[in-house]
Amino acid sequence: MNDALLDSRGGQLLVGLAAGAAGVAGSYAASGFNPTFVVSPIDRALSRNMPDAVVSFAIENLGSVGQQLNLLTAVALTWLVFGAGVTGTIVAGRAANNRLLPAVGTAVWTWLVTAGVTGAFVLSLGPVVPAVAVVALAQAFDAYRGTTDPISSKRRRALSTVGVALGATAVGVTVGQRRSSMGEKAPLEAQGVDEADVQTKLDIAGSNSFDIDGIEPLVSRSFFEVDINSIDPNPSADDYTLSITGAVESETTLSYDELQEMDAVNRFSTLRCVGDQLNGDKIDTALWSGVSLQDLVEKAGPQSDCDCVLLKAEDGYEVEFPMEAFNRGLAVYGMNGTQLPRGHGYPVRAVIPGHWGEVNTKWLTEIELLNREVDGYWEERGWEGTGPVKPTATLKHDTMLDDGRRRLAGHAYAGLRGVSAVEVSTDGGSSWSEAALSDPLPAAEGEGRAEDAWRQWRYSYDPPGSTHTAVVRMVDRDGNVQTSEETDPAPTGPSGWVSREFES
Repeated sequence: MNDALLDSRGGQLLVGLAAGAAGVAGSYAASGFNPTFVVSPIDRALSRNMPDAVVSFAIENLGSVGQQLNLLTAVALTWLVFGAGVTGTIVAGRAANNRLLPAVGTAVWTWLVTAGVTGAFVLSLGPVVPAVAVVALAQAFDAYRGTTDPISSKRRRALSTVGVALGATAVGVTVGQRRSSMGEKAPLEAQGVDEADVQTKLDIAGSNSFDIDGIEPLVSRSFFEVDINSIDPNPSADDYTLSITGAVESETTLSYDELQEMDAVNRFSTLRCVGDQLNGDKIDTALWSGVSLQDLVEKAGPQSDCDCVLLKAEDGYEVEFPMEAFNRGLAVYGMNGTQLPRGHGYPVRAVIPGHWGEVNTKWLTEIELLNREVDGYWEERGWEGTGPVKPTATLKHDTMLDDGRRRLAGHAYAGLRGVSAVEVSTDGGSSWSEAALSDPLPAAEGEGRAEDAWRQWRYSYDPPGSTHTAVVRMVDRDGNVQTSEETDPAPTGPSGWVSREFES
């Protein structure tokens, strides 16, 4: 009976899969959580080609878990592709009685796959070393087997090979995580930004915020992130350009430095995802620093026949919406007094007041003025989230106070319509009382309130001593009460009153 691990089909497959896992980890170690990680293009291809019905189901029912499942699927596919190729080279090497072929074939295969999908030829060497090491060690274990050798049994050699692969994987993951770490937030050092104004506005936001557990302050501590990617783009500011193309007199290109030299605006704005749930968490507020999109386009001489614009991003994302909304927006490079984080679109993103997060394009690279309307990324998948946000009042906090009263709290947001009141009912909607509101955030310029920012609310009451239902709704500045009609997120965003039942 042949005791060589690599002479059996099971042993060859085991070593191939072990080397494949080490190769994936090696690519992660070399690239981190970046587009040059071998899994990234496969993850991107899966998300782009997923059936629309599956995408909508994942957004509405799985949330961020759906994206994580997509990433895990991409990791598994990459592992299997690596493993299949390595297994093939082992089989070919044993058939040809050539000891070099498995190692050389493993090196060539892992490099070709990685370079082919990422285009990063040097970083594609990352998976080569650990994958080849696993194969070479398996060959060495077989070569030195014997009755006195501590790894003489086939099972022990198999376990040793798997152990080496697991060790290489653990090292690769650890190194990759360190490489992926964003570190400290970089300071915002832009010539066009009034830093004193930034600090003043942040101080006002801090003093205006209710200090209540479970709800974000007026400037969010943890701002949600929604992307079409599991692995975000990571462009360099040094190479960054923003192009203005299409129906213009003269196409224009601006560098990152040129944008930062222009007079900037510091503006509070709330973003909400069109795929958010009725009482969901995909809504947050920040102080954004950037330049007027309208001013940028005016330099190119707009000549659009449909008064519509298409924004394009580094990752291939596109969204089309009206120029009227675009002209109120900013090309943003600062967030809460620091450089725009990578997860929020570094170096530059768009922030469009009062509209769903879908149009607030991250990693913005091109503004194309159109002569006819087109479908953007999400419109091609059946969503209609380029319009104004729907008003909402969330209920995120409830607690019993020391005096026996129950306190409820949350946020209210109505886009450009503004929030004038939040009303609370503790009898299922039969009667209503007005909640206390946080003072509004300040306007970008001059006196007044921010045109597109949420407010916090709180309300305390004496529980009736029996089961009852609390309901919340908001009223905009024109006196309009948000609709009670409940709609699902797809295709135009959620609506309805939030309610919660209490035992007493």
